[in-house]
Amino acid sequence: MKLSAQEEYGLRCLLYMARNGETKSHSIPEISRSEGLSVPNVAKLMRILRLGGLVASVRGQAGGYTLSRPADVVTVSEVLGLLGGSFFNPHFCDRHSGLERVCAHSGECALRLLWGSVQKSLDALLTKTTLRDLLRNEGEMQAFLLERTTPPPAEGIAPPARVNGH
Repeated sequence: MKLSAQEEYGLRCLLYMARNGETKSHSIPEISRSEGLSVPNVAKLMRILRLGGLVASVRGQAGGYTLSRPADVVTVSEVLGLLGGSFFNPHFCDRHSGLERVCAHSGECALRLLWGSVQKSLDALLTKTTLRDLLRNEGEMQAFLLERTTPPPAEGIAPPARVNGH
């Protein structure tokens, strides 16, 4: 499982825009300098993000890019889907069946179920996480993720005691 450079850098560009004025116009060189990315790479990412409807381009002297929607409604899942796709696509087995037309394990495949379950877990977290959520500092983000990923205690069972606020 790898997060691609395109996904990481695209998210970083969007976070820069959210952090430094959602409605303000941001130039490619400005984003490039701030995020330590090349101008051509930022230009490529901005084009993808514009075509995907996540940013809008502004022409003219004060031109650049703005977020097309507020940061609290743009989900990480949406961004990653646009920049790279999902971790596991149910049609993966159709394309990667080995030497045969149909996968030798199409009727009984524990791997397909595992990867599908991992994708559901990722989706559950990433569809609930917005760009605004990612503007938190690390401590706040750690608490946010713990809250989002810890299942509620079973009925009648007390939650584990916290030690030093953790």
